[in-house]
Amino acid sequence: MKRNDRRVIVGMSGGVDSSAVAALLVEQGYEVIGITIKTYDYELTGGNIGNESSCCSLDGINDARRVALQLGIPHYVVDFTAPFKAQVIDYFTAEYMSGRTPNPCVQCNRHIKWGQLLRKADALGAAYIATGHYARIRRDPTSGRYILSRGRDSRKDQSYALWALTQSQLARTLFPLGEWTKEETRLYLDRIGIAIAHKHESYELCFVPDNNYARFIAETVPESTKTQGPILYGDRVVGEHRGYPFYTIGQRRGLGIASPEPLYVLDILPEQHALVVGPEDELYHQGLTAHSLNLIKYASLDTPSRFTVKIRYKDDGAAAVCFVGNDGLLRVEFEMPRRAITPGQSVVLYDGDDVVGGGVIADRIKTLQQGNT
Repeated sequence: MKRNDRRVIVGMSGGVDSSAVAALLVEQGYEVIGITIKTYDYELTGGNIGNESSCCSLDGINDARRVALQLGIPHYVVDFTAPFKAQVIDYFTAEYMSGRTPNPCVQCNRHIKWGQLLRKADALGAAYIATGHYARIRRDPTSGRYILSRGRDSRKDQSYALWALTQSQLARTLFPLGEWTKEETRLYLDRIGIAIAHKHESYELCFVPDNNYARFIAETVPESTKTQGPILYGDRVVGEHRGYPFYTIGQRRGLGIASPEPLYVLDILPEQHALVVGPEDELYHQGLTAHSLNLIKYASLDTPSRFTVKIRYKDDGAAAVCFVGNDGLLRVEFEMPRRAITPGQSVVLYDGDDVVGGGVIADRIKTLQQGNT
């Protein structure tokens, strides 16, 4: 179907942000179609009531439908449970079973919220999709590349979880709330009379409504409960753990071992079903390597360059020299050692407010040796 430049699909979760986006675009004269995605069977899990960060809760679907009716726009619920399981849930459990700690929201953004929604947009002749993310997009007039930047509201900035979006996806994306604060969004909905203006927000994963990852993994992957093994401190066995997929780097609580000093999970060895523990100072590493690199601001990163680098969502970032090696891996060399660099998590590079790109942490580098990069 031929694309209509004024037709836009809004991913409506039933929350404050996506509802404001739909209303704003209607005001701006766009032909808005609201779509709520169903990604998991909440009849089995009991739902995720009041979670505006979820795109697919039963409560969210009903709120999205009411908002669409109030705005006078069409609204559809689309079942993405099959691709969501394949691209997000299976990835989530496989990473934990491999001893890594994943970012499922990054996978969901690229493959479901953008990948699947853009296919739906094509079917409906829509030129764009729009979401309630607090981030900004612009096109660089010199390079022609689409640049992803932090949202103006630093407390709500969501650019970290969007690093995997491709140039073609960014080119068809609208972020109407990029210049807004959360308070401004709520006031706007109040002013136009949308009843959910003060709906609370929650941050757990949509498919783990009780925020209990261990329970979800144990129920989804029964063999995860058969991964008990030793806890190693140096060359000594100091205890037994309940299953390595239920731990993450930097964890202190729940180890069940007595020690005169606090001990933390330093490493997970799935082949041996083992956890390695040690004192906190051993959690610090000077650098990392990352795979699955996606560059946004620049087409390449062959020359070592200095950026601000985040290794987790709630991270202020730290200065580092970054480049892509001949093996295609991103190398990040921090000026100061960073605590609890975790394989499986996202590493995101920033040039000021602009996202340079990101990748998935593959390994950590304890000490940098001159010329050995």
